[in-house]
Amino acid sequence: MALNWTRTLRLGCLGLLIYSAIVGGLIAFGTAKPPTVDPVITKPFAEIDTHALPELLRYKARDGALLSYREYRASDRQVAILLHGSAGSSVDMHPLALALQREGITALVPDLRGHGANRPHGDITYVGQLDDDLADFITNKKPELSDSTWTILGFSSGAAFGLRFAAESPAGQLVDRYVLVSPYLRYNAPSVRKSEPGSAAPQSWASASVGRIIGLTMLNQLGVHTWNGLPVLAFPVPANIEATTRTYSWRMYRNFGADDDYLADIRRAGRPMRAFVGGSDELLDAEKLKTEFQSQRSDVPVSIIPGLGHSDMVTRPDAIRALVAAFN
Repeated sequence: MALNWTRTLRLGCLGLLIYSAIVGGLIAFGTAKPPTVDPVITKPFAEIDTHALPELLRYKARDGALLSYREYRASDRQVAILLHGSAGSSVDMHPLALALQREGITALVPDLRGHGANRPHGDITYVGQLDDDLADFITNKKPELSDSTWTILGFSSGAAFGLRFAAESPAGQLVDRYVLVSPYLRYNAPSVRKSEPGSAAPQSWASASVGRIIGLTMLNQLGVHTWNGLPVLAFPVPANIEATTRTYSWRMYRNFGADDDYLADIRRAGRPMRAFVGGSDELLDAEKLKTEFQSQRSDVPVSIIPGLGHSDMVTRPDAIRALVAAFN
């Protein structure tokens, strides 16, 4: 009997060593090369006229951090919280925020934690912290605008994160409605274009360290979170633009977007919702995106704007007019 226990113990230790070696190898060597700058996605934001950009303000999150945001104050009738996309900042939403302000709608535009003026870039402390920050931001600002209709409008990954937030209870009930613009729901969603005709690989403007993601996911399934701050995504953004975020940690990657079961997020969202997408989106198939939403919720309209690309949807005047009209 003692011999059997000794053998079992040795086999267990050997299995643990092999498992550890596999996970360690994935984390250490399963990284991807940094991508080159992608002007198709980044150029529209680089060309934004920032002469009327409001100064940064700060609000206090529950952990005491002072996080940045910009305010475009208009009437108290409606309030729109604008959520930027991956690697972006509040500056990216400036053209839309100005257009909303001109129509009497107050726009509040946070730099999400790990973005813009919030340092360090590309990381958070735990998965779910972005959700807590957004809830804190709303509860911080609502006393000033308590009689307003509140809308969260998110772009790209910010739209997917808005969907995630909408599906949460009770946090999703903090606002009255949601507008999702060019929502990048998940890397393997049917609505994500393939990288090239006939390819099974999804189109993405980020370079993913797939091996490291797998290794860290395996560790997290065992309750080990020590290395969740390691970078796993790299973005093709210019290195000389201070507001952009070049990499995401594992925990940021897991938080900034919809849940794995994003279709369930669509079903669970308890507030009115609508979506917009460009007919010429470089990353998304507009018709498939429409099908994804309407397969779960026939009451969620998806508007396709012909001829517009991914970043055009929050930078081009024709797209902005359509988004502003959604508030009427």
